[in-house]
Amino acid sequence: MVKTLFSNFLRKIRLIYFADLIRFYIVKNKQRKKNILFSKQNPNFLLPPSYLIYESFNLDYENYYRSGKHDAEEIIKIVSRHETLDTTKILDWGCGPGRIIRHFPALLPTSEFYGTDYNKKTIDWCSANLPNINFNKNLLSPELPYQNDYFDLIYGISIFTHLSLEMHYGWFEELYRITKPGGILYITSQGDNFRHKLSVSELQDYENDTLVIRDNVKEGHRTFTTFHPPKFMRNLFERMEILEHIITKPPQGENWIPQDKWVLRKRIKNS
Repeated sequence: MVKTLFSNFLRKIRLIYFADLIRFYIVKNKQRKKNILFSKQNPNFLLPPSYLIYESFNLDYENYYRSGKHDAEEIIKIVSRHETLDTTKILDWGCGPGRIIRHFPALLPTSEFYGTDYNKKTIDWCSANLPNINFNKNLLSPELPYQNDYFDLIYGISIFTHLSLEMHYGWFEELYRITKPGGILYITSQGDNFRHKLSVSELQDYENDTLVIRDNVKEGHRTFTTFHPPKFMRNLFERMEILEHIITKPPQGENWIPQDKWVLRKRIKNS
């Protein structure tokens, strides 16, 4: 609770971004030896610039590799319970520096892959270093260059967690537009597992099914944080069929909190 109050104070006086930048250099120094060792042991594994990794995940090279591969395999496993993914079009919405999407071509060699992100530096790096994936830089506003009903699967890992209320509605409509009828949308959110991170006033809003938004910083950045009451998300997704809402219990002894996973299907008209 003390950490939450201090963080909210820094946010109020608009110093949260600078505090996070200082944290980046502290983490970079702390992880230096471990990351150098990983690079030496895996010379053929291309790594993005350090800040791009930190901004989208955490600055641990081995974890960037292992968690990306694990998450790609998990997405395929979960979605395959509802839909075959052979010869499909798949979009990583908010792909960051390719942590997850880079593993998909080897796992689903007959499918087509796309990645989009609002960060130009991360898209430039992905385009130059990750083959067999079509990358696109999007804006923060909900507008993508893809045709209606284009993708069989769209996944967004911890993207709604950095968006405002307005952008929740706008981006859901855009994702709905480009998902094929019968296609799958796979989204994560910060649900009940994160209740202990909320202040008293934030928890009251959360229990009233209101988005809890910590802003006063650039929207979309890692320090812009949103928490999602499940009822709010169900209302947001009402145009789609909710196939699964997966809540994973936080593992003991680990500094990691699982986000909720939402598996949605775009309804086929007249079905």
